[in-house]
Amino acid sequence: MTKILIIGSGGREHSIGISLKKSPKNPTLYFAPGNAGTELLGTNIPIKADEIQKLLNFAKENTIALTIVGPEDPLVLGIVDLFHHENLKIIGPDKKGAQLEGSKKWAKNLMKKYNIPTASYESFTDFTLAKDYILSQKTFPIVIKADGLAAGKGVTIANSQDEALIAIEDCLLNQKFKDAGSEIIIEDFLEGDEASLFAFTDSKVMLPMIAAQDHKAINDGDTGPNTGGMGAYCPTPLVTPDLYQEIQETVFTPLLNAFKEENICYKGIVYAGLMISKSKKVSIVEFNVRFGDPETQVVLPLLNTDLLSIFESMTDQTLSSVSLDWSDDTAICVVLASGGYPEAYEKGKEINGPLTHNEYATIIHAGTQNDNNTLKTAGGRVLGVVSKARNLDQAITKAYQATQTISFDNMVYRKDIGQKAKKYKTYFN
Repeated sequence: MTKILIIGSGGREHSIGISLKKSPKNPTLYFAPGNAGTELLGTNIPIKADEIQKLLNFAKENTIALTIVGPEDPLVLGIVDLFHHENLKIIGPDKKGAQLEGSKKWAKNLMKKYNIPTASYESFTDFTLAKDYILSQKTFPIVIKADGLAAGKGVTIANSQDEALIAIEDCLLNQKFKDAGSEIIIEDFLEGDEASLFAFTDSKVMLPMIAAQDHKAINDGDTGPNTGGMGAYCPTPLVTPDLYQEIQETVFTPLLNAFKEENICYKGIVYAGLMISKSKKVSIVEFNVRFGDPETQVVLPLLNTDLLSIFESMTDQTLSSVSLDWSDDTAICVVLASGGYPEAYEKGKEINGPLTHNEYATIIHAGTQNDNNTLKTAGGRVLGVVSKARNLDQAITKAYQATQTISFDNMVYRKDIGQKAKKYKTYFN
């Protein structure tokens, strides 16, 4: 029996578990720490994602055959190096490679060195120098990013000089993001629409998946503060076949060369956050070193190839022998969130509705917990409603029918997930 440990507690990890459960190899799954949905697939372990020594001990004591890291924190902390030192198989980049997400300055320097298209930038640790740079700028908006991990909240798109000055003050003087904001990147604003494209890699080859589009803002029409993601759909017509090929040549191929040249051991997922302009120019907004959430919830349901076999080939560096097979369907995920998210929100609200699936959708758990056999909210993003259909309109209809079967106090969700796909039919005309 193949024992697999999945690290994390969100919708991404639940989705990975669902895909692995489809494997003919019938693996036994453990989740650390997991949620109320993952415990329906396997065993939840009370170890946090950043407790990497405890995770290593668990893997050794329980003869775990493969560990899959969901969130970025343990990767940046060096969990892959720790596991490799003990000859344990694990999906993810080594600590050096994890800087691709863990340090925006490091990532930017790498992109510049290997000619990967991205916005022009400067980095600062000194407030006065950063302020002088902002005061010298004539064109806005401009983007200010905390260098380190800030739970998705360290980016400001400043529409004026005053907004930019507040943002650099928050990072460099007020330490709003603690050490993550002790250095900042100030970069040019990129015009266009965003898409997400994941790739499997074993450090030797890079296999891109199919492109998805996230909806980050809390409210319809991409208004309100950014969140971890309020929904996604896949595939997105924003990434045309020609653009897909261009991304392979201008992003993934040079990145793979960088891994080889920089002696980075990267047996994991590359997440390319893309900005695509109306003139079809492709730029990298950011790289992440793991599956994205909620894009994973719509990409993996369309993957026909056995995910466990792909992971095994990555750890064995035989990914070149794998061919990815994809469904022709469309998938959509609508995130159901707690009222107040992404700011302050209450937990412990009882959830009513299907726990796993109904005729319309699969229910993905994120911020949930089982409280004496009662399902309750335990996070900002609570559930993901995932529907598949032959076309986008049908998938959207099914997903929103399914949301009507679920309720909890102060539940919020966007009503327009997937709708922007319709404009891309004329986007490039």
